[in-house]
Amino acid sequence: MNLWRETEPVVITGIGLITALGTGVEKSWEAIKEGRSGIRRITRFDPSPFPSQIAGEVDDFDPEAFVDPREVRKMDRYVQFAAAATFMALEDAGLQINANNAERIGVCIGSGIGGAWTWEENHTNLLQKGPRGVSPRFIPMMIANIAAGHVAILTGAKGPNLATITACATSGHAIGVAAMTIKMGLADVMIAGGSEAAISPLSLAGFCSMKALSTRNHEPEKASRPFDANRDGFVMAEGAGIVILERLSHAVKRGAKIYAEVAGFGMTGDAYHLTAMCEDGDGPARSMLMALETAGLTPSEVDYINAHATSTPQGDPAEVRAIKRAFGEYAYKVPVSSTKSMHGHTLGAAGAIELIVCLLAMRDQILPPTINLEQPDPECDLDFVPNKARPARIEVAMSNSFGFGGHNATLVVRKWEKPEV
Repeated sequence: MNLWRETEPVVITGIGLITALGTGVEKSWEAIKEGRSGIRRITRFDPSPFPSQIAGEVDDFDPEAFVDPREVRKMDRYVQFAAAATFMALEDAGLQINANNAERIGVCIGSGIGGAWTWEENHTNLLQKGPRGVSPRFIPMMIANIAAGHVAILTGAKGPNLATITACATSGHAIGVAAMTIKMGLADVMIAGGSEAAISPLSLAGFCSMKALSTRNHEPEKASRPFDANRDGFVMAEGAGIVILERLSHAVKRGAKIYAEVAGFGMTGDAYHLTAMCEDGDGPARSMLMALETAGLTPSEVDYINAHATSTPQGDPAEVRAIKRAFGEYAYKVPVSSTKSMHGHTLGAAGAIELIVCLLAMRDQILPPTINLEQPDPECDLDFVPNKARPARIEVAMSNSFGFGGHNATLVVRKWEKPEV
C-alpha cells in the first residue's frame, strides 16, 4: 500500500514569504523573475573583522505590522518572521480559525538554528552582569520549536503542534511531515514551513571558521553563484516561508483557491559525513526517487527542479551527480535552477521558501533563473536557466533541501486542475 497515493490529496491554498528580496510574496517573486540579488554588506553589526562580510538581510520588515507590539517583545526575530509569514498565508488562503475548526488545524514550523540573536545577547549579559543579567524569557525566546508554539497561540490553532529541526532540510521536512499528518487523519489543515534569522556575530564566525562562506565582499550581488566555476561558498540569509496545507475535500468545500497538490515527499539519510553531502549523490538521489515514487510519477514528468545548490565548491557538483543518478538521461532535459543565487541561503527556511518559488513558477509558467552563472563548472553541465527567467510549461515541480548531518528532503508539487463536472 502506498499510503501517500491511496489517501486523499493534500493541497496548498495559501502562502507567505519573507526574503532578503522583500517582505511579501509578490515583492520577492518579482525580484526573482527579474534576476535581482538581495545580497548586501551586513548592517546589523560591524562585519569588518570577519572574512565574510555579506548576507541576505531582510531590511523592510516591521514585525508590528503583523503582531501586537507586546507580543513582538516576547519573540526572537526568527519567530517574528514565522508569525508574519503565517498571517500572510492565512489571509492568502482566506482561512479563519475559530472554535468550530481550531482542533482540526495544526502547526509544523521548524528552524535550523533558532534564536541566535537571543542566545548571543543573553550570553553577553551573563558575562557582563552575571546570572541575574539573563532574561527570564531567554529559553522560550531561543528554542527552535517556539515559532510553532507562538503561531498556535496567535492563531488559535489547537491541532497537532510540532517542529522539525534538520539543519537546511528543516522546512522541507516540516511541509512533508505536515502533509503526512493530514493524510493520517490527524488534522484537516496544517500551517507549515520554516523560519531563520541567524545572521549574528557568533553564527557568522562559526561558518567563517568552517570556510563555508563566500568572501566575495567587494561584489556582494555576485557572491552567491551556484554551479559557477568561480563560486567560493554560500551566503547566509534570513527569512521565512509558510504554506497552508489542506485536505482536498476541506479546501473544495470552502471554495479555496488551490496552488498545487503536494504530490510526493521523500526523505533519506546519507550516513556519510557531518557537513558534506555524499560525493556520489546517493542519499539525495534516493530522496528524489522516493518523492517521485510516492507521487506516482516518472522523472520525465518533472518540468522543473529548484535545487538545493548553495554555491559551495563540493556541494553543487554532488547535487548534480545526484540529479543524474535519479533522472538518468532526462537530467539533461529538465530545467534546474538555484534561487539561492538571489535570496541567499536561508538555512532552515530554505525548503519552504524554495517550494513557494516552485508554486509561483507553476502559477505564472516561468522558470526562475540561476543568476551569476558566468563560467559554468564543467562538472555542472545541466540546464540551470542561466541568468534570465524564461517561459515554460510547468505542471510538476520538485524542491530539494539537504542539511548538515546528512538530512535529505524532497517535495514534489503538481499543478491542481479542477475536475470537469
